[in-house]
Amino acid sequence: MTALDLFLTNQFSEALSYLKPRTKESMYHSLTYATILEMQAMMTFDPQDILLAGNMMKEAQSLCQRHRRKSSVTDSFSNLVHRPTLDQFTEEEIHAEVCYAECLLQRAALTFLQDENMVSFIKGGIKVRNSYQTYKELDNLVQSSQYCKGENHRHFEGGVKLGVGAFNLTLSMLPTRILRLLEFVGFSGNKDYGLLQLEEGAAGHSFRAVLCVMLLLCYHTFLTFVLGTGNVNIEEAEKLLKPYLKRYPKGAIFLFFAGRIEAIKGNVDAAIQRFEECCEAQQHWKQFHHMCYWELMWCFTYKGQWKMAYLYADLLSKENSWSKSRARLEAQDCREISTHREVRHPEIQTLPLPQPDLLANPSSENEYSVDDECLVKLLKGLCLKYLGRVQEAEENFRSIPANEKKIKYDHYLIPNALLELALLFMEQGRNEEAVKLLETAKQNYKNYSMESRTHFRIQAATLQAKSSLENGSRSMVSSVSL
Repeated sequence: MTALDLFLTNQFSEALSYLKPRTKESMYHSLTYATILEMQAMMTFDPQDILLAGNMMKEAQSLCQRHRRKSSVTDSFSNLVHRPTLDQFTEEEIHAEVCYAECLLQRAALTFLQDENMVSFIKGGIKVRNSYQTYKELDNLVQSSQYCKGENHRHFEGGVKLGVGAFNLTLSMLPTRILRLLEFVGFSGNKDYGLLQLEEGAAGHSFRAVLCVMLLLCYHTFLTFVLGTGNVNIEEAEKLLKPYLKRYPKGAIFLFFAGRIEAIKGNVDAAIQRFEECCEAQQHWKQFHHMCYWELMWCFTYKGQWKMAYLYADLLSKENSWSKSRARLEAQDCREISTHREVRHPEIQTLPLPQPDLLANPSSENEYSVDDECLVKLLKGLCLKYLGRVQEAEENFRSIPANEKKIKYDHYLIPNALLELALLFMEQGRNEEAVKLLETAKQNYKNYSMESRTHFRIQAATLQAKSSLENGSRSMVSSVSL
């Protein structure tokens, strides 16, 4: 807990130095040390950082294995005839189980990060399965009448809630085709149960409470946009962040999430201030700066301050180890947009169009013309949607599938236009029409750019639309009964 406190006050090296002497003997010291290294690896994408974190997590797992009962939870509980009771495990053995499951889960995450080929996927999958089964059995133990709370029970329970919550939330977001395959080998995920477990874990006074908070903040401020419908619970995110921001006013992690919340709320100047504070708060981990640069680039883009947006895109291009091509592309886009004219609406200060000449002079066609025109239609449709000009937004979205045969390269535009049209219909309560569009987007289009991400969003939208339809049916039945 002391090391965690150091970490949250940006004293990263001090936290590692504090933990290191006991990493060979204490499961929790070893696991925490490896977790901090893994956080660093996930921000840098540096092969050496990934390798170091992987080796440390492997050592932590070996230490946990030594403390586990010879007949482990999953071994014992998979046998229905000879199920031992919880009192047959010492407190140390039960903590060893939850720490072991966490090591497996984190090693799997590193495996995916390190190499995306099929062999690595299978290796990571085996770790994930073992981890999932252990968490599942531990959750059953905590719910059972035989569960007797030990001296450090809150840390054990916090670990179970973290793992069970993370698994359920992650699995619930997976596209249907992947989920069917995973359900076949015993995986299943319930979003509401996952959120509930993480919320309970975040509210508890355990070592892992802050990890539950971070996962929930990631979900509310990133995943709901990147892999979902953008139906965010910003009030919940603020409530989770508030006590940590009060306790750690200079904590870089919390300042970053505070910036994200302000950006989502549309308070762009307040967001910029938070991201700048985050950069000033610490100088040891430059990767935090890179995350802020990315957000600052977009904040200045929203304000139409193209030179500042370009500055941050250029910094990312030169300093970070993520996708160089993407950072350079963003820098180029910011520079080009800044030299182009702007189309103005009374409701929007500036709506930049990347290729105004395309609309001004349609006769100057080339092989990219239809693709570019459809991209502008998609962006324009989104702007019109948020202005409340629903009919015009619908016309723009519909025009893209109508040009399907003419699109040469940007095939992602069609399924994404169908997805946006479905989301527009859902806002109007036209859920049956939305489900049909989502099915078309899912079934009829393959092998396009960012396909996996689009499928995540289609899955989230489909679940939301079907849930609304079911609730509507129940309401009708209730009113008929009355």
